[in-house]
Amino acid sequence: MINGQRIGLRARHESDVPVLQSELYDDVATRSRADSRPWRPISPGAADSPYAPAPSSGEVAFFSVVELTSGELAGEALLWGIDTHNRTAHLGLSLRPSFRGRGLGTDLVRTLCQYGFTVRGLHRLQLETLADNSAMIAAATRAGFAVEGTLRRAAWVYGEFLDEVILGLLAEDWQPKPQPQV
Repeated sequence: MINGQRIGLRARHESDVPVLQSELYDDVATRSRADSRPWRPISPGAADSPYAPAPSSGEVAFFSVVELTSGELAGEALLWGIDTHNRTAHLGLSLRPSFRGRGLGTDLVRTLCQYGFTVRGLHRLQLETLADNSAMIAAATRAGFAVEGTLRRAAWVYGEFLDEVILGLLAEDWQPKPQPQV
């Protein structure tokens, strides 16, 4: 497990799937804001569930997010679109509703950066989010990301086009936080 100050990143367990499916995927309106692909019904046990445990590959690394104090499953995170030639990747994350608003987002972004920059040796990390997702933008900027631009009306979300914001962070600008003492 890769520990941040308040959360840890670990491999996905079978027992995570029903919880993530129910709380993150089956909420159609929220899932539609988090994924550029259209929502479609998927059974929790289906092999094509976005939460089904799968080995990380050269292009994607999947994690379950665990709150360190309680040991509870707090959400999911991933690095995707990993480009080993240009040493870049995209961040994705989603916290369960009961873990939102508790200040875990910034630690989660920082911990994903630790994995991307320290473990994978990447040079640049990027994330895209809807322009009205102030919590994600704030978490990313607190972790050192800079807003690099806005893609006007670029995302079709639950019946309307919305703006997307692109944020980026270079390895040389990253300021790792001290890790908790165990």
